[in-house]
Amino acid sequence: LSPGTHLGDSLETETLNMAHYRASESKREQFRRYLEKAGVLDSLTNVLIALYEENEKPNNALDFLKQHLGVSGPEAADVEALRVELAELRQKYELVLEENKELKAKLLHYEPPQEDGNAE
Repeated sequence: LSPGTHLGDSLETETLNMAHYRASESKREQFRRYLEKAGVLDSLTNVLIALYEENEKPNNALDFLKQHLGVSGPEAADVEALRVELAELRQKYELVLEENKELKAKLLHYEPPQEDGNAE
């Protein structure tokens, strides 16, 4: 004990510190159970194991975690590739529509439309 302090003061302070420690420990334990119940701990563990087992570690570990947790969106290159593919498919679609229209016109030239009700 330091001069001027009483044994009772010291014990009271120690008791308060222990009570605070128990309360914060209880909150931590509740939070840990919450994370465990929600599957967060398992998901994080699995992703961290996958990162650990990577032969070539990624330059950005956080991006690796986000990608494997499904947090990050698609890669910019993937998005651009899909945009190009969509534009190409739209163009092909328009060409097919035009070809279909031309073929229907040719068909009408060789086979006039039959009227309904004239069954042979």
